[in-house]
Amino acid sequence: MGRHSLPDAYAPEERGDASPRRRRRTIAIATLLVLAVATGTGVAVKGGLLSFSESCEDSAVHLSLAASPDIAPAVRAIAEEALANEVRSDGHCLDVDVVARDSYKVADALAGGGEAPDFQVWLPDSDLWLDRAEGLGTGIPISPSDSVASSPVGLAMVPSASQRLGWPKKTYSWAGVVTAALTSDKVRLGAADPARSATGLLALTSIAASSGQQGGDSDTRVAETAKVLAERMSDSDAQVLETLARSGSGAEEGNPKRNQAVLISEQAAFTHNAEAAGSGRLNLFYPKDGTPLLDYPYTLVDKEKLTLAQSRAALRFMTLLNDTDSRAVFARYGFRPAGGEAENAVVTAAGGKSPQPYAASAAEAPSAKDLQEMLGMWTITVQSARLTTVVDASGSMSTPVPGRGQSRMDVTKESLIQALTQFTADDEIGLWEFATTLDGKKDYRKLMPTRRLGDPAQGGSTHREKLAAAFAGLQPVPGGATGLYDTTLASYKEAQSSYLKGKFNALVILTDGSDQDEDGISRSALVAELKELADPERPVPIIAIAVGPDADREEVAEIARITGGDGYEVSDPAEIQAVILQAIMTAGQNGRAAQE
Repeated sequence: MGRHSLPDAYAPEERGDASPRRRRRTIAIATLLVLAVATGTGVAVKGGLLSFSESCEDSAVHLSLAASPDIAPAVRAIAEEALANEVRSDGHCLDVDVVARDSYKVADALAGGGEAPDFQVWLPDSDLWLDRAEGLGTGIPISPSDSVASSPVGLAMVPSASQRLGWPKKTYSWAGVVTAALTSDKVRLGAADPARSATGLLALTSIAASSGQQGGDSDTRVAETAKVLAERMSDSDAQVLETLARSGSGAEEGNPKRNQAVLISEQAAFTHNAEAAGSGRLNLFYPKDGTPLLDYPYTLVDKEKLTLAQSRAALRFMTLLNDTDSRAVFARYGFRPAGGEAENAVVTAAGGKSPQPYAASAAEAPSAKDLQEMLGMWTITVQSARLTTVVDASGSMSTPVPGRGQSRMDVTKESLIQALTQFTADDEIGLWEFATTLDGKKDYRKLMPTRRLGDPAQGGSTHREKLAAAFAGLQPVPGGATGLYDTTLASYKEAQSSYLKGKFNALVILTDGSDQDEDGISRSALVAELKELADPERPVPIIAIAVGPDADREEVAEIARITGGDGYEVSDPAEIQAVILQAIMTAGQNGRAAQE
């Protein structure tokens, strides 16, 4: 697991319109046109507006435009050429100052409101930042309009790695190429943090959609991929390129800190290849199930506060960015037209080559809901976890599992030990066991404290190794019954009292039966206590797993839902590992991650 949590303002408001952004853009453009015409001077938008003899120095309209760092140089070149050529709006020269700003930082600042920004136009790299910028609707208003350029997202590899995967003749789906990269010998895959990178989030969403087409347990496959990516995650798109092997030498490719493959945009590969040579250049895979586009929407910021001259200048510059000359400038910087049509010179320079399907139609853009769920999954999967595992040790856990030749407890132990390998040294995990009168009058016993897996333990080992040994040592208590209710309450109280902010705190309870402690707390009393204890500021969802046919999934699910968790059922204890991962992912999709 990893380091970043869900940005507070990301979750979008549900909308019934299938294309809300397109409708907002039409309104924004129409508003500007009406505004420009209203004064009686008119708008000669495409052909160069009214020209007067006044010099540019005396008449210039100044605009500041915050652009995504990848497209900022191209937009700056167009702006500088426009000023040099005295391109005018209503007789006023256009003087557009282009500043490079990370899209996620701008989106968070706009969503937070506060001081007015020092720019009037925003050009993020993707539509997905618009929902984040709008937040709960209490920030600084934005008015998106049409895209000015585009770039598909793909998987780039150094030549030695791409050749092992059969590039360019062999084509793959998103799920196929990522799986091939991760399972191929010595191909290390890097990506930018999806919480900060549109490229990273769109790629991960495409992988998930592609995995879903394969059937089976696609959610677990995606979560496992996310965790692998998290181990080699960079904070930004620029930084992920810096992780690549710089040559084909054995020292470079064998360096464990170097990647041979990265999830990046075509434009990023174009820029990299322009400065690289030989084995340092990248080859680009375009998955056959469609590549999502970075779409660079031209967006006005707080347009009600723009002067009339600024509004007209903003419209004039937008049309300038969409004309034939500007399209040629964007192509020189590695961008495709706004519609995503393949430009052969751009594709070749970026490392694309037929028969890779680079000219195929772009993949359908994921919905805001899809993106929210994927970011939730990423957040909860890679965020450091604090889990207390509570295992049923009642006598019924000695029951044989049909077709396996092992008891429920034996298979449960194996599954827990296997699940342990999926967590990093920063994750914290502890272990309790329970059965009636296990420890005097108590139905539960703490075997291992909830600590970092990487922490040192006695004897020169680590907490992970001690915990694995404790899992292996679990044994059913002969004659012991299921003391579920008392154990649930006690373990929940402790997990909540030791809650750590910034981690995903949860309680994992595995049981193969219903409560059998006649002297313990009642179900209704447990429900009442949990309702009283549950605190949204200190969330500790219960992940309750009913093992085998004798367990009551509905009962444990009802109890778990009070805390923001849920209940799950496995007929074979070997499924526990996958269910724990699925449960953690579901909690993330429901927005139950701990807040930083």
